[in-house]
Amino acid sequence: MVIKGNDINRLTALNSAVEIINGGGIVAYPTETFYGLGVRFDIEDSLERLYKIKKRPHEKAMPLIIGVPGLLPVVTASVNATAISLMHRFWPGPLTLIFQAREGLSDLITAGTGKVAVRIPGDSFALEFAKLINMPVTATSANPSGGIPAGDAETVIRYFGEGVDLVVDCGPAPGGLPSTIVDVTGEGIKIMREGMINKKTLSLNS
Repeated sequence: MVIKGNDINRLTALNSAVEIINGGGIVAYPTETFYGLGVRFDIEDSLERLYKIKKRPHEKAMPLIIGVPGLLPVVTASVNATAISLMHRFWPGPLTLIFQAREGLSDLITAGTGKVAVRIPGDSFALEFAKLINMPVTATSANPSGGIPAGDAETVIRYFGEGVDLVVDCGPAPGGLPSTIVDVTGEGIKIMREGMINKKTLSLNS
């Protein structure tokens, strides 16, 4: 099913996305860069299905988005001062932080690493959606593993067809660089992927 996510239909699209994800479905939605695929972080069957349609190796962890920092304790064991400083400066925005995972979090999220990748997305449908559902959801890119991320609804449909239960069509996504990924589980910061926020900007704000 495809639903327009423009201003006229925004609330309908948001409510539909929440309903389908809460029911165990997969939703494709636009972020501030590309389209992503969302399922609830705590429904194992949905996570397995997501890995299957993406043909994603199980040793690759599954990143999450949240709408507010107050949800971090649901998936993280602790949040240190470095992480808090980065969150204050760059969230909402294209910065993914890697935390120690809370005990019991699915291996389909952590890939057995004991860590979890989380961000609050920048201004986009994804941010509104994350706030409305008020729980962590996956934010893996909408593409078969190793493929080019989908920049529009048509590409999502071409990639996955009926494998996705709902595609929220907000037109072409902005594209550009992906989020920067920073590991904050140790002392200081460890940049795992440089994306929209560059190393210099991070060092000036660390």
